[in-house]
Amino acid sequence: MTSESWLEPLGKGRARRAGRPAAAGGEPPVALWQRRARRAQASFEATLALGPPQRFRAIFVAMNATVVRLDTPLDPEVSRPPAERLLAGQPEHRVWNYFTDTTQTFFAGRWSGTRGKWRVRYTENELCVMTAGRVVITSDLGERSCFAAGDAFVIPAGFSGTWEVLEDCSKIYAIFEPRP
Repeated sequence: MTSESWLEPLGKGRARRAGRPAAAGGEPPVALWQRRARRAQASFEATLALGPPQRFRAIFVAMNATVVRLDTPLDPEVSRPPAERLLAGQPEHRVWNYFTDTTQTFFAGRWSGTRGKWRVRYTENELCVMTAGRVVITSDLGERSCFAAGDAFVIPAGFSGTWEVLEDCSKIYAIFEPRP
């Protein structure tokens, strides 16, 4: 993953908005994601109470090819878009990268951003699952996509356009960046 991509919101793409009708007999997707988000937050808060030794354990577990949780305590990398890409506001980005494979081409974790708008260019393919807030992603061709908590979408390598955070947001990401 390029160092420049960490300054970007780690994702783009197209998907249907949450709030669509629930499948027969199921709960609406928004309610399901909200319930899952509350459960994940409670799990995260319980893990925080365990202290620093658990951080070492999280790293050790990842090195031993076991399941990696995305809610264990981890200090985020904090950044802002470069001045030449900034279009509005003073957005701040936080990245919690929980997993990087041995080939350094696949990454997974959490990202959050505050309100603002900036230009993006993707060299990686990214799956995004919004967990809070609202964003608008607009391609250089003018195609506009709006996403909110519960939405999932993919941004393909080669995408160029803008990210705009309308409400402070967070997402879970999985990124594949092919080697040149």
